[in-house]
Amino acid sequence: MTTADPAGAHRRAIEAILMVADFPVEPTLLAQLLEVPVATIDELCAGLGEEYSTEGRGFILTRVAGGYRFQSHPDEAAYVERFVLEGQSSRLSSAALETLSIVAYKQPISRAQVAAIRGVNVDGVMRTLQARGLIDEVRRDPGPGNAVLFGTTDLFLERLGLDSVRDLPPLGAFVPGADVYEALETTLRIDQLDDIPGLPSEESPVAADPGDGDHPPGS
Repeated sequence: MTTADPAGAHRRAIEAILMVADFPVEPTLLAQLLEVPVATIDELCAGLGEEYSTEGRGFILTRVAGGYRFQSHPDEAAYVERFVLEGQSSRLSSAALETLSIVAYKQPISRAQVAAIRGVNVDGVMRTLQARGLIDEVRRDPGPGNAVLFGTTDLFLERLGLDSVRDLPPLGAFVPGADVYEALETTLRIDQLDDIPGLPSEESPVAADPGDGDHPPGS
């Protein structure tokens, strides 16, 4: 490390570390490695991020999951997805996305609680999410049965580009307004249900999707 330009040396050190890291590196760890205050790390990383943005690089330096790491630029997502997903089928099913959303917003939460919210058995979906590293066991419920409680992982935060679960969008943004409820009450009368296209009748129940592993609890 040169003494003529310590800031430049620190910037190069940060770049080198983040280049080989396969996980977000916490600013406290960077501060220990470079022997500088955490505030200096944040300042240097902010400067590097602005520099990459000004130069129009294909990557960015971002803070995610509590640390710093390099990521591809969002504008190049189509090319990156084509490269990563070529010949693969790695997208989550709708059932898995619903289950992951419940865990994200209600964590820590048990399998039984997730199943109660979704109305189906979620054992298979929970195993899939855990195998992909998106959720994991965080602790046990101190109540009767000591059920295992699940929460999201740092990998989940990385995939969504979030620094913390506190950065998740509020659920209120997805709740229909009062005008929608009023419209439903006035239009979807019980005697009109038979006229709604696609609404299953008692004679033709909705079939479960065989690909998502869901089935009613106890079946």
